[in-house]
Formats: sequence, structure tokens, C-alpha cells
Amino acid sequence: MKPAQSEKELSKGREIEELSLLWEISQALGRSMDIREVVGPVLNTLAERVGMSHGTLTLLNRKSGEIYIEAAHGLSDVEKRRGKYQVGEGITGKVVETGKAVIVPHISDEPLFLDRTGSRKDINKQDVSFICVPIKLGREVIGTLSADRLFDGAAPLKKDMRLLTLIASMIAQAVRLRQETQEERELLIQENLRLQNELKEKFHPANIIGKSKGMQDVYQLIAQVSKSQATVLIRGESGTGKELVANAIHYNSLRAQKAFIKVNCAALPETVLESELFGHEKGSFTGAVSQRKGRFEMASGGTIFLDEVGDFSPTVQIRLLRVLQEREFERVGGNAPIKTDVRIIAATNRNLETLMEEGKFREDLYYRLNVFPIYIPPLRERKTDISHLADFFVERYSKINNKQISRICTHALDMFMSYHWPGNVRELENCIERASLLSTDGVIYGYHLPPSLQTSGYSGTSFSGTLQEELDHLEHDLIMDALKTSRGNMAKAAKNLGLTERIIGLRISKYGIDPRRFRT
Repeated sequence: MKPAQSEKELSKGREIEELSLLWEISQALGRSMDIREVVGPVLNTLAERVGMSHGTLTLLNRKSGEIYIEAAHGLSDVEKRRGKYQVGEGITGKVVETGKAVIVPHISDEPLFLDRTGSRKDINKQDVSFICVPIKLGREVIGTLSADRLFDGAAPLKKDMRLLTLIASMIAQAVRLRQETQEERELLIQENLRLQNELKEKFHPANIIGKSKGMQDVYQLIAQVSKSQATVLIRGESGTGKELVANAIHYNSLRAQKAFIKVNCAALPETVLESELFGHEKGSFTGAVSQRKGRFEMASGGTIFLDEVGDFSPTVQIRLLRVLQEREFERVGGNAPIKTDVRIIAATNRNLETLMEEGKFREDLYYRLNVFPIYIPPLRERKTDISHLADFFVERYSKINNKQISRICTHALDMFMSYHWPGNVRELENCIERASLLSTDGVIYGYHLPPSLQTSGYSGTSFSGTLQEELDHLEHDLIMDALKTSRGNMAKAAKNLGLTERIIGLRISKYGIDPRRFRT
């Protein structure tokens, strides 16, 4: 009788342990529905009190169909990462696929037991049993709960399966929350990567408009410097696109995933600029009611773009020089040095050499900034880019203003080509935006352009010849526009104008037009 009594007592003790375990789980779930806070102690208790080792919680990624280990007892991080299955693959995959629990008395005899984690290499697999139960919400399987134990007959294994099934049902809601959190996190990561790729594509040098020799040289310099950590000084007149080049350098650099902070130095007075760049301590000046991080601190690990550095005051120049030399600075009103790992891209439209001669710009700062200079030529020096830029801006503002602008007339293009563009690309963009708003028939004419571009020969509003001369002039322009639209195809141009190919051929010969110039 004593052995039977002893067995009965062991069974009763086991039941008490199981009830205690279930009570602990319910208490933990009452405090938090975060599965990471609940499942760890559960798997530990299964191992210590009930004798079930290698307790493992897996989650199903509903989008990819992959089953991965979310939490485990007795597995290293490397082993966890190895434990991945597809639905229907191995014991775990079968449980997810069928929604039915599986008991493997001897894992050495089961070909479906894959041991992807590699955690059972040094044990006698003949003595090890494996139990895996589904975690369900309604009829949907969202994961599994599994564990090993030393084989001790079929009856204890069935009791273990019932216990794991109870635990699985108790933590199912918490598992679903974790599953959804992981899926949302993956979506956010994918969205972040998509946006980063969009930014990278948007600011790729190939997408900076311009095919002139000067711009080809700029593209080559961008490609050479982007992957380095060198300080870059972008020079060029206002409106040439210095910020766009800075964007291209950053988003094609090794720091592309980090912050890109822009500061327009000319727009801020000296006292504000110091605080903006380097931050300030609470009480350092009137209005400093709290500590504030500066742009250099915010850009640490990434890139800072300092536009119009030629307007820096002597005080700010000294502080910037220290950042370039020592990679450290102090906040305004502070004494503690702050280290920063930041790449500096500077830009200016001013002649720094002249400013140095006048004593307005430090020579040592100039040489620190001028490590890798990039000069952007003004628009008047790259007239071949004007038509490409104009077409690009027409398309942009057609979409923005919800208007169908199909083309720019020849007279307007001639006006663009003859103008000196003191405001460079920015001025051209503003002209196109204005003209697209004024256009009523999908065509931008000379009289849609600002007065600064108007001349009596191009405006279309004054007459300098006879009626026949003006009619010939108009016919010439219409044929030019048609050939431009058809890319030099005379048959298409004739069709668009309602003429025969013979007639348009005669007109082209009369006006000395070469259709081949439009075949690009």
C-alpha cells in the first residue's frame, strides 16, 4: 500500500503545482497583457516545477506565413533565431496548420521533428518527449506552446498536453496582442524603408535636372564625395540648387538613415543662431526657461547642412571652427563639452576669398570648410538645361494646380533662352508657376511670362510688321510647336495642324526649319 500511497501523493503534489502555476499565470495576466512579461516566468516555472524543459512560444506571421520563436526557456539567442518554420513544416508547422496538439513520445523516432534550433545535439533523443499545442483565438491558430520532458510513459504526457492547452488558452489574448504589435512594427519598418528609398531616389543626382557639361561635373563630384565623411562646401549663386545637392550627398551617404538637419544661417540673428546651432542651458539668457538641444546635438550621427555660412559672425565662426577641429562644443551658458559625430555640408553664395581679404571671414575656418568644394554653375552658363527644367516645372505645377499644360510655345522658349536669369533656377520655377496659372488653353505663351522677360519681339502683344508678316510669324510658331510636340515627326505634326504632309513640307522649306532638331 505504501508505494500506491506514495504515487497518489506525487500525483496530488503535481496537481497542486499545476494549480499554483495556473493561478500565477492568471495573476500575471491581471497585471499586464504584455506577453513578454507573462510568458518568461511561465516557461521558467514549467521547467523548475513541472519538469518540462525547452519551453517555447512561437508566433505566426500572418503575412509571410513564417512561424518564429518569440520566447523560450533554455535556448540561446542564436538558437532562437534558428527556430523558424513555415506553416505545415515540422511538428510546429503541422500544429499551426491543423490546429491540433501533437505528442511525440521519442523525438528520435519522429522524422517530422526537425530540431531547427540545434539545442538537443548533446542529449539522448531516445529519452526525450515533445509536446506542442496550438494557441487559438476562436478557430484561428496564432501560435504554439511547446516543451520537452523526459519520457515517463504515455499518461504523464497526456496530462502535460492538457496543462499546456490550458496555459495556451489563458495567454491567447496576450499572444494576439503581441502578434499584432510585431506585425505593426514590421509594417512601420517597411514603411520607413520605403520612405527612405523614396527620399534617396528623390535626391539622387540623376534626378537633379540638367544635362549640361557643368552639371555633369557636379554629378561626378557628388558621386565621389557621398560615401566619404569629408566636409563639403557647396558654392554657387542664390537659386542654383545648393540645398538639392546637399540632399543628394546625404541621402547617398553612409549616414542616409540618420538625421539630416538644415539651418539657414542668414535668416537668424547672431544670438539666436548660436542657441540654434549649439543649444543653451536654462537661465543662460532672458527667455531661456529650460535647457535646449542645438542642431549639432540633434544631428549627431547624421549630417548638418549650414546654408549661407558666409554670413556667420566672428563669434559663431570661432565656435564652428572648434566643432570642425575638435568635434565638440558647449551649449550657450554651459561649461560641459559635448561630443558630436556629425558630417558638415556648408553652402554659400558669397565670395569667401574676398571676405577673407576684408577680414570678415577666418582663414583657418575657410580651409576647414573647403575640404571638398562643389561649384554649381548659374543658369545663364548652362542654357541647354533651360528647356529640360522648364518642362519639369510645367509638369509639376500642372499637377499642383490641377491644370492641363501641354507645352510652352516657341516664343516663350526663345524668351527663356535670351534672358540672363539673375535668380537662376528658382526664378525660372517661379516664372513657370505664374505662367501655368495664367494659361487658359494648355499652352504657355510669351505674354504669360513676367514683365522682366518681356520684349517687343517676343511678347506677342506688339506688332512691328505688315499683316502678312505677322501671319507668317504666327504660322512659323505653330509649325515649330507642332514639330516640338511630335518630336520632329512631320506626319504627326501635319495631322495635329490639320495639314497634308505635302503642305507642311512646303511650309518647313519656306521657313528654313530643320525637323531633326526636335528628334531628342
